Amino acid sequence: MLSKARFKYVKSLQIKKYREAEQRFTVEGAKSVLELLQSDFHTELLIGTTEFFSRSDSALTSFPGERMEVKSDVLASLGSFKTNDTVLAVARMKGNEIFTVSADEFALVLDDIRDPGNLGTIIRIADWYGITKIIASNESTDFYNPKTLHASMGSFTRVSVFYTALTGYLPTITLPVWGACMEGEDVHQVQWGNGGLLVIGNEAHGISGDVMQHLTHRVTIPRYGKAESLNAAIATAILCDNLRR
Repeated sequence: MLSKARFKYVKSLQIKKYREAEQRFTVEGAKSVLELLQSDFHTELLIGTTEFFSRSDSALTSFPGERMEVKSDVLASLGSFKTNDTVLAVARMKGNEIFTVSADEFALVLDDIRDPGNLGTIIRIADWYGITKIIASNESTDFYNPKTLHASMGSFTRVSVFYTALTGYLPTITLPVWGACMEGEDVHQVQWGNGGLLVIGNEAHGISGDVMQHLTHRVTIPRYGKAESLNAAIATAILCDNLRR
């Protein structure tokens, strides 16, 4: 039975300060939870319906942690999404560990991406195009935000995000640093080479002036109509598609 204390604890993990204090986060929905169970994240608790626990997925049947069965209405009130009527997982957060970007791979750099839906979608896009590393500014939204994880559709288990001060990190990089700008080289004409960093700026203001100083190349998506701008995640998808051509 799910006690009031346990309910309160799990519910509190929707808030960043409690996630950080407990070093735990929640994942909602059958698809994302099953991907979580197959990843290198340590899952501690599954709270789900009888129907979910009756599934024969190997990742579920071999799960060694705690399981709690609840009714779907309890599950919906426990998580962030009222449409979740299958399962919610509690897992341990990973440390904010720096990684090396090699000369033959591409990584994304996110400069003050504030919308968790955008971050989750960008993680999903990176996963689609085989990009496994993202460097995010300290001001960017939280990787473990439930909306971020939900928008990533499980891709958060395959893409690592490292948070840092970009103005301290970028000067240490010897790889090409491409920036998505309103003015720059036409993305359809760019010779990307074998690897480098691609910087995506803030949804409203683009790449900050301090980060702009560390770009080695500026690239733009040509506009043929009258729209003022593109959503950050959509722009990321277009750029990633072109760099993989």
